Amino acid sequence: SVVRSMWCHESNHFPAVIETSTGHRGRAFEHPTFGSWVSYALGSVNRNLPTFVNIGRPSSPVQLTGGYLGASVAATPFQAGEIPIPNLHPPKGTSAAERDRQAQVLHEMNREFRQRYAVNSDIQARAKAYELAASMQMSAPEAVDFSREPDHVKELYGIDRPETAEFGKQLLLARRLAERGVRFIQICNSGGGNGGWDAHGDMKTHEPLCRATDKPIAGLIRDLKMRGMLEETMVVWTSEFGRTPWSQNTTGRDHNPKGYSCWLAGGGIKGGVVHGATDEVGYKAVESPHYYSDLHATILRQLGIDHTKMEIPSLGTVSRLVENGGPIHEIIS
Repeated sequence: SVVRSMWCHESNHFPAVIETSTGHRGRAFEHPTFGSWVSYALGSVNRNLPTFVNIGRPSSPVQLTGGYLGASVAATPFQAGEIPIPNLHPPKGTSAAERDRQAQVLHEMNREFRQRYAVNSDIQARAKAYELAASMQMSAPEAVDFSREPDHVKELYGIDRPETAEFGKQLLLARRLAERGVRFIQICNSGGGNGGWDAHGDMKTHEPLCRATDKPIAGLIRDLKMRGMLEETMVVWTSEFGRTPWSQNTTGRDHNPKGYSCWLAGGGIKGGVVHGATDEVGYKAVESPHYYSDLHATILRQLGIDHTKMEIPSLGTVSRLVENGGPIHEIIS
């Protein structure tokens, strides 16, 4: 489904990323990002892997933060390649038995430390993070090992082509993490140099970016469908805002929060639906406009979470991801 009538308030990247990631306006990092809310609500399926993973370079640290939900639900950075997480591999020359003994000692020290500093959530989260890191020394390398993936699957994601290989590897890693129980996988695509997707100078910069992402995205959806995963896996493609219909610097386009598009696939979302519309020049959402809270509520609903009940006492009040709005029922099967 394509939703052509999204809008938000902010027209600059930093505050817009905060608004669309956390559901709140402002410049502070106290509010959790969307993936952290999902991690907090649903918990882990695989104790040897994180619940919330980020792949690629985020445009702001707010896209990773657990905010007032705590550091334990923040994103864990992954990357496609031989080293998925920096400094995760054990020192060379250590045996499996030695690593097991080290893990046992670490667990006991962390248990004593948590009892001593039980009120400090950051220390508690850091101890859990190190224990998870020890578990990931075995699980994470296997998850990023593409050697057993058939050539036709790699070709599906465009890994055999220079222009699509990088993004294709990220999406294949995302599929492998989803198979292994990672709840929420966030892939940040900044588009590389020369402004990337932020095409103030020349909209032609979008052409190579579209070539780099189009085939891997189609490959991911097809792969999920062939594996029977698409109905239980939602794919969402969006940004913090769109671009103006008028030119800037002759061939470029400025930021436009008034009207833009996103699309969703799988996870109980209808296929082949185009919902909402902007005005005749593509500037402002006028038909079935949807603020970002509607997108958040839609995703939560499909995850089995009632957005009206997902709240937590914080900052002297009751905080929620979705303050207003509700699911976009027109795109839900």
